[in-house]
Amino acid sequence: MNKKIRTIAVLLLSATATTACMPASGPTAAATIATPIVSVKSSLEGPRDAKEVEAFADSVFADVMMKYNTVGSNFAVVGDGKVLLSKGYGYADKEKKIPVDKDTVFQIGSVTKQFTALAAMQMVDKGKIDLRGDIQKYLGGVKIPNKTGKKLTMYDLLTYTSGFESPDIASYYSTEYVNKNYPIKDFVKSHMSAVVRPPGEAYVYDNLGFLLAGYAVENASGMPYSKYMEKNIFNPLGMTSTNVRITPELLGRMAAHYGPKGEKIPMDGTMPTEKPEGGIISTADDMAKYLLMHLNKGKYDGKEIVSQKSIEQMHTYQFFADKTIPITTIGFEGYFPEKMNGQHVILKGGNVTGHSSLIVILPEKNTAFYLSNNDDNAQFSIDVYESFMNHYYPRKTEVSKPTYSAISEQQAKAYVGLYKNIRMDALRNKVSYSNGNLVWEAASGKHTLKMIHPLLFEDESGTKVTFKKNAAGQIAYMYSTNLPDLASFSEKVNLDSPFSDVPANSKYKPYINDLNALKVMSGKSSHIFDPKGTMTQAEFSEVLLRAQGWHKMPFLLAANKQQMKAGLPNFQPNSPITRQVAAVMIQNLRQVEPSTKVKLSGKTDAWAVEAIKALISQGIMDPDTKVNSDGSVNFRSKELLKRQEASALLDQAFNYYILPISH
Repeated sequence: MNKKIRTIAVLLLSATATTACMPASGPTAAATIATPIVSVKSSLEGPRDAKEVEAFADSVFADVMMKYNTVGSNFAVVGDGKVLLSKGYGYADKEKKIPVDKDTVFQIGSVTKQFTALAAMQMVDKGKIDLRGDIQKYLGGVKIPNKTGKKLTMYDLLTYTSGFESPDIASYYSTEYVNKNYPIKDFVKSHMSAVVRPPGEAYVYDNLGFLLAGYAVENASGMPYSKYMEKNIFNPLGMTSTNVRITPELLGRMAAHYGPKGEKIPMDGTMPTEKPEGGIISTADDMAKYLLMHLNKGKYDGKEIVSQKSIEQMHTYQFFADKTIPITTIGFEGYFPEKMNGQHVILKGGNVTGHSSLIVILPEKNTAFYLSNNDDNAQFSIDVYESFMNHYYPRKTEVSKPTYSAISEQQAKAYVGLYKNIRMDALRNKVSYSNGNLVWEAASGKHTLKMIHPLLFEDESGTKVTFKKNAAGQIAYMYSTNLPDLASFSEKVNLDSPFSDVPANSKYKPYINDLNALKVMSGKSSHIFDPKGTMTQAEFSEVLLRAQGWHKMPFLLAANKQQMKAGLPNFQPNSPITRQVAAVMIQNLRQVEPSTKVKLSGKTDAWAVEAIKALISQGIMDPDTKVNSDGSVNFRSKELLKRQEASALLDQAFNYYILPISH
């Protein structure tokens, strides 16, 4: 898998697992752990005894590191005001045989966000930022386009409800940014998204929001973000190995970065250099101090780092998909509520290319932990979290089965339609109605949704799906607790056809309507689509990138553009595109696995044959392409591609609800 594509999978909390056995280490020396240690009995009292915690951790990390081919990790557990464990496992650098220990530095990625939230709440405590006031006051003249009629506040930024159209517009990661300096101020002036949904209405994992929150702290405090963090958080907590910038000394202690097969990969730099949404580096020992402050209600070593009121807001859920499904506090999140085992848990995960981190806090149990691993496999930390909860806080009562109510066809009309994930355009959901239930089609397959109450549903596997109304009282959003959709609400799109030149009985009309609604392929004007018109190669490439759905990720765009053209003898942006060129470009990004043997008739250039066969084998072809009685297909490869044909091919290639869904 392409490194950048893998990184985007990580951002969605998905991961690739392998089974090779990896070495593990103690604090000072490497020791291979090839098989799990004897199972440790579960504790109903939580982590209290240091030796027991270490025995538990040794067992879990032996299993999980072997399961995911992880090279190295660290783990810190705090409880009742003390550090119970701070230990390394495996190698910081396996080629040099350097073990991970409590002082090994990791990039903690988006765990940075709740540090930025803490800084913002410090400024609220000092009266320098109004939590519910217009954020524009703190942005040094940088303007945020906002026509929603509702002001955007720091509270909205910190609870992931900003309403930005492009929440990842500032997500720039590359090896070329290492050892370069890109100031936040210069960066935000040229990388800004419009607010298109009323702030506070919809949850979307939001990198831009936390970048602006950090920039607001910078402006309100009168000092650079890195200096503010050092003076007001890191130094008071004694976090001497933590920084917003990668200093030479900390770089010398940093764990190497590894890919999914255990191969060493280069470290990415960021733009801007100081990244309030994902740029902090730290160690297990330092993170343990930070967690102790949280458990001590904002105090550390007799010093108040932040007020008790503010820390309680950070520990209290502020936004819910349903009253039973918490999503965000100020800065923290509540993914996987089923893994909480009935406890009040807040967490924050983070990933960069080659490193992954997680912090988990149980405020009411005075317990917390932190871990990092030197690959970007988020599932590693999820498994450790689940093991920790099941061991120390096992569920004491069985979850009662919900009762379901039938939904009538008339009631279902409010829900039925096409929904696009707000953060990730590539994730699209379709809701229809059948026999007293809603039917949900998603990347994971086709599911039956049974109604628990009018805005809460559950599928056959127990995944919860919620719906939310907008200010006008209409169903406008859906949300699923399933990977990968849980990183954002999905927004309902309008499928009404605006095009007067597309006949009602046209075989292409559904495809044209889908792509127009998804803002993938619009008309020549608001009412004219020009279905039989042609496209240039440049026009098609722009539409193709939107159809693929990753165009909002700046760090993916260049690689996808290059991949899209692979195998073409000559890409000519201003030339009309032929059907065979379009097929190759689609296959370059879609990577369809051929399912049946296909025999082509007619003329096709050799460089396009396999791509066309692959698409046809999965049923990706326009309505005017037919399979002949002898099993052959004339794709009309050298003909110019019509706009209506482009809509059919792209809708079928990238929108799984079009084709039969395999379970």
